[in-house]
Amino acid sequence: MKELTNIKYWIFDLDNTLYSGQTKVFSEVDKKMSAYISKKLNVDLIKAKKIQKKYFYDTGTTLSGLMKYNNINPHEFLEFVHDIDISWLPKDLLLREELIKIKEKKYIFTNGSHSHVKNITNQLGIEDLFDGAFAITDADFIPKPSIEPYKKIIKKFNLDPEKSILIEDIAHNLKQAKFLGMKTVWLENNEHFASKDKDKPYIDYKIKNLPSFLQKINILKAA
Repeated sequence: MKELTNIKYWIFDLDNTLYSGQTKVFSEVDKKMSAYISKKLNVDLIKAKKIQKKYFYDTGTTLSGLMKYNNINPHEFLEFVHDIDISWLPKDLLLREELIKIKEKKYIFTNGSHSHVKNITNQLGIEDLFDGAFAITDADFIPKPSIEPYKKIIKKFNLDPEKSILIEDIAHNLKQAKFLGMKTVWLENNEHFASKDKDKPYIDYKIKNLPSFLQKINILKAA
């Protein structure tokens, strides 16, 4: 872990990473996706949920499937599904404290929208601590784990992959990061889709809690 004290670019996934998946924040987005599909495709919610999950597994995101098969307007979709009330989500003071101690560049890398980034980080109380965010619109709607968005975030923020680290809750989203030279960290969880590749060799570190992990790095750096 000592090698991580030399990282210059910290890259964080957003959903179920900057906040715990146990909070069920993303389930709010999930419900709105089902509602959107139900209305747009004129199907009941049960059918909509099946379509939603099939597109997600087949194309990387539900949006990608809707664009590919149903010619859905991506901006309209993102605006609708990310318009959620998460005022109940508490501030994460420990996460804020540890992020402040990281003086290197910090970025958010998400398959979500910029408005979703803003909503989440504002609610967590960490909105002022990042040097930039790379959202699905920056990737021309090509999601992780396709390699294109990884290359684009590197170019957009002029990152050196050999001095970068990506922290993710979905294990297979770390594959391309490792291929490009980054250190990789998987935030452990029991979601089948997120954990099915948890033992792949492209995962450098496995952690149970993000603030605690950052705290360990910061202690090492201060030693």
